[in-house]
Amino acid sequence: MEAAMRVAEVVKSFRETRLSGLRPPSEFFDWTRISRPADMNQATSRISYNTRYFSGNYLLIVALLAVYAILTNWLLIISLLFLVGGFAAINKFAPEATQFGEHTITQKHLYTGLFVIGIPMFWLASPVSTMFWLVGASGFLILGHASFLEPGVESDYAAIQENV
Repeated sequence: MEAAMRVAEVVKSFRETRLSGLRPPSEFFDWTRISRPADMNQATSRISYNTRYFSGNYLLIVALLAVYAILTNWLLIISLLFLVGGFAAINKFAPEATQFGEHTITQKHLYTGLFVIGIPMFWLASPVSTMFWLVGASGFLILGHASFLEPGVESDYAAIQENV
């Protein structure tokens, strides 16, 4: 019960801090403000401003890409479920040693068997390449959007407020 309350508090604080900063889709996909930056300085300043201004939207993009990456890699899902489920089952159903014929099976033996099967299965699911795909795809989308979208009028006022 206490763990559920902690999870609810984390979700609530996440919603208040990150998701409250989501900009509306009409502003995020404003096609009239898209233009090619004149030079690298302009692209850098656009990226700097837009990554702060649209940080909630970019976080949502990364989260959606992560869900897509996991859902399209079935072996990764199965291996994660096997490892997490096996760990939970060993903790719940076998907290003490069990006599099986002449052999005594301890939690250490069960964990060893779980990891001997689960770690190679997890490695075959290629989590490293999935992570690199996630970093590359989200970086491409975020940097592309941030560099091609002109900052709005409010960016001029933000610079004035920083100087005051």
